Amino acid sequence: MNAVDVITPLLPDLSLGGLLGFCAGFAIKKASRVLILVVGVVFVLVQILAYYGIITVHWTKVQELAEPVLRTGAEDGGAWALEVLRANLPFGGAFVAGLLLGLRAK
Repeated sequence: MNAVDVITPLLPDLSLGGLLGFCAGFAIKKASRVLILVVGVVFVLVQILAYYGIITVHWTKVQELAEPVLRTGAEDGGAWALEVLRANLPFGGAFVAGLLLGLRAK
């Protein structure tokens, strides 16, 4: 059995996974730029309102509320992503490669 016989049945998964990964990476890159801009504008607006005494922000309370949510999401999300990618390894590998290429695309 040669390499062509081994790879031929995997080509549909590899090509579709790579294409979908690239599209997802490209979309994530564009959406994350918009999200970062929105978060930055909101933060500046909150700071301006706090400066003029219109609102008071208790940053320690914000931190207390956000830390458990972020920690749990990071732990559970990473395990879930690994489980999904291991389920169909050729597709998952091509998807991750395409995703990284999509994130690097201009």
